Order: sequence, then C-alpha cells, then structure tokens
Amino acid sequence: MIDVTEILVHWHAGRSQAQIADSLGVDRKTVRKYTAPAIAAGMVPGGAALAEMQWVELVRGWFPELVDTRLRQSSWPAIAVFHDTIAALVAEVTVSTIHQRLRDEHALAVSLSSLRRYIAVNLPEQSLAEQVTVLRPDVPPGEEAQVDYGMLGMWWDPTRQARRRVWAFVMVLAASRHMFVRPVLVMDQQAWNAAHVAAFAFFGGVPARVVPDNLKTGVVKPDLYDPKINRAYAELGAHYGLLIDPARVFKPKDKARVERPMPYVRDSFWRGREFSSLAQMQTDALRWSSDVAGQRACRPLGGAAPGAVFAATEQHLLAALPVREFELASWSRPKVGPDIHVKVGKALYSVPWQHIGVHLDARATDRTVELFREGVLVKTHITATAAAASGLGGRQGRMTDYGDYPPEKIAFHMRTPTWCRQRAAEIGPGAVALIGELLEVNALFRLRAAQGVLGLADKHTPVRLEDACALALAVGDPSYRTVKGILTAGTDRVSVPVRASGDGGAAAHLRGPANLLTLISDHDSQRDEAGDEAVTGVAS
Repeated sequence: MIDVTEILVHWHAGRSQAQIADSLGVDRKTVRKYTAPAIAAGMVPGGAALAEMQWVELVRGWFPELVDTRLRQSSWPAIAVFHDTIAALVAEVTVSTIHQRLRDEHALAVSLSSLRRYIAVNLPEQSLAEQVTVLRPDVPPGEEAQVDYGMLGMWWDPTRQARRRVWAFVMVLAASRHMFVRPVLVMDQQAWNAAHVAAFAFFGGVPARVVPDNLKTGVVKPDLYDPKINRAYAELGAHYGLLIDPARVFKPKDKARVERPMPYVRDSFWRGREFSSLAQMQTDALRWSSDVAGQRACRPLGGAAPGAVFAATEQHLLAALPVREFELASWSRPKVGPDIHVKVGKALYSVPWQHIGVHLDARATDRTVELFREGVLVKTHITATAAAASGLGGRQGRMTDYGDYPPEKIAFHMRTPTWCRQRAAEIGPGAVALIGELLEVNALFRLRAAQGVLGLADKHTPVRLEDACALALAVGDPSYRTVKGILTAGTDRVSVPVRASGDGGAAAHLRGPANLLTLISDHDSQRDEAGDEAVTGVAS
C-alpha cells in the first residue's frame, strides 16, 4: 500500500508516467495500472492536495487485495473446503504431511507453498506454533556428550590406488563445546566403538550420557521411549558406565551442538590438506582437535576457548576411565549351515552338529569368536586371522573342530597317527610292527596307507589281518598292497616262519617265502585277466 500510495502522490503532483517509472524504479505498465482507478474516478493531476491517510483510504477501496492477501490466492477456495480438517491436523503433524494426505486422499491439486500461505493467514496461531523452537536448558558440565558422523570428502588412497570417501566421527561435550574428531573410512561397529574409546581417552574421562544419532551401529530400532541399542554399543556403555540416550528420529536439534560444527570441521581441518595415510589423518585430527578447535573463540561461550572452559569447569567432573581396557567386539546373528559352520566376518567357524539350522549370537573380537544360543555359550574359537598369524590353523578362512561332527560322519578324518597305533595294538603285534614301519619315516605321508591297512580288518576280520601283517613283514614288504594281496589270495592262512638269512631252507610255501610276492602278483594278474575277459564278453 505504501508503494502504491507513493505512485499516486507522484502522479497527482503532475509528473508523467515515464518520470514516475524512472524515479521509483517501476515499470510504466505498473504506473498505468495503479493510476487507472484515480483517472476513472475523475481525479486529475494538479488538483487539491490530499493527506496521506486520504490516499490510504482510497487505495483500500481501489485495491482491496493489497490489504486482504486471501483475495490474491486463486487456490485458496479449494483449500478452504478442507479448513476443518487442516485445523485438526496442523497441531498433530507437519504441513508437509497435511499436504500429502490432502493430495493423496482428497485429490487436492495445490502446491505446498500455497497451503503454507493459507495456514499462515487463516490459522496464524497454529502456523506460529509449528515454527517455535524450544531452547534446551544449559547442560551441567560432565553430563552430556553428543556424537555424529559427518562427511569430509574424497581422498586418494595411495595403498589401494583409488579414491575413497572419508567420514569424520565427532564427539562434542555439550557444556564446554570441547570437540574430538576422528576420520574413518568405514562406519561399522568396530570403527564406531573404537572412535568412542579414542574420544574418552582424549577427554581423559567419561560423560554421564552420550546422545548419538539413530544409525544402525548405535541403535538397532529407534523408539522415543524404548530404543533398542546395538549389542556391541550397549557393551561399551556398560563398560564405561554411561547412559546411551539416542536423539529422536529426524530431530537434528536434539544434538545441535555436534550438528552445527560439521561445516567448521570440513573447512578448517579437511579442505586444502593432503594426507598420505589414514593413520596420519587421525593423528593430525587429534592435534587439530586440541590445538585449533580447542583454542577457537566460541560464540556460545562468549568468545572463550572450549579447551580452556573444559579444563576449568568440566574435566574434573567426568567419570574416571575404567582400569581395564574395553575389548572391541562386534555382534552378528549367523545361521548354522548343514556343514555345521557359521560365517562370522569373512571366516567360517564350526559349532556342534546339534545346532544345525539354528541362528546363534556371535561375538567377535580381534582374538576370539564366541557363539551363544539363547545366552548359553556353545563354542569358542580363536579367530581365523589370529590363528593364521600364529601358525595355529585358520587356513582359507576356516576354523574347524572335528569333534563338532557326529562320530560316524568324521571317523575317517579322525584316524590320526596316534589312532592308527592304538588300533594296531588292538589287532596284534604283527599289525603294530607293520604300522610302526609305515609311520616311522613320514607319518603324514604314509598315514593313508596305514589307515588303509587297518581298514582291511572290517572286511577280513582282525585275526586274518594280523596274520597278513606278520606275513608281509616276513617277506620284507610291509605295504598296503602286499597286505591286501595276501588277504585276497588267502595266503595269510599258510604259516611262514621267520627266516634268519636268505630263505634259510624254511620252505613254508612250495616255492619258498622269497617267492610270496610273485605268487601274489600272479594272483592279481589272473584276476585282472578274468575281469578283462568278462568286459570283452559284455562288449561282444
């Protein structure tokens, strides 16, 4: 109205439309639009002067839309149909939600901006209430720390020869605004908990409460009254004796003291700097947190340095660090497969076969993997990485305890050299001597042969195997092939005395003990020829 009144005053004073447009910085068509009602009313330039309030009253009559903004909104009549619905919802949900519901459920085709203007004019109290920000009370020193991740930027990793995204873990003490920053390349459970441990060490103590965001490494299921905290994160809270109090979902103002410094961290610490490694990056961030961010003039503190305020008012109120270091662990819930293994991280670990098909809780640290079923520990392994580093196993990322298999399924794999000697002792002295010779030079290389010899007892009885072993020793060829040939030919039933030298004249067989191998070989050749003839006959 003031602008229109000014145009009319200039026009009534006798100035041309071109002069008014140049003087007031408006278009000539605008001048014509607002002088037209005066001309239609019979007014002419140079007439009797009018007071300002007289011009205001004339403008109110000529241009009522300047006074009542509702007259300028062509879409408001369509919105007004749902006035009662909007009035009922505006105190419960956001204007964006109201717009979405009216659009989807009632086919209201208006813009979100039009709806906001309608509410601002027609429901002013509700509109203002939505904009109100409740200031949080001052947090007592030592009571609260706020944590969050913020993106720093892209970094060229010389080790991988690739560009990688770098994030900053930031913890801010709410009272002193003292800040800890730790760059990370991954945002998993290990990195999240490790950053907390490093932050508490940086501050030299533990606040009473920590306010994180609702990311999965911290909060499994967000809820205003009963959030479900990630199990590994809950262990950290129990170890340090602090309360984990997540912020509400989509409420960044709940942790505004860590949200606001993020652009400052990016600008002051990250931009324009070169880093050769993640370790250097984290070391520089630690120095920057104390020497730069800790010494800055902080406006909420009246220009005081956060580091100085922390040292004077908050450091001595933090809880002491625990004597025992926190063991970083990650939890997962793998399922036991038919091969009785579960996957934890990138490795496989065996569990007793009775748990096949069951989901177990797996707790993994740098050294051990513990597997629980309904809170009961069922298996513990050294990690495959630690086992491989110490030479204890873990080959190809698998840790297997053969005792976890059913006995009948793993019997062959359990036949170790010790088992072979024990089994031979059960059969007889001949078997003991023969197995001893097989395992004497290289137990692992000849282990399968020893297992094969002992397995012949299942087919030919232990008594015959004992005789066959004694006979094989007598002829000087203690091998699996010889023992099997003796049993197949049935020559184990012929008694062969032990010779002193040569044949010693002890013709235990018609051709003598020295020709035993020839007899076995002939028997095998005859059997093979018979098999070939049978095959030929079938082919014919």
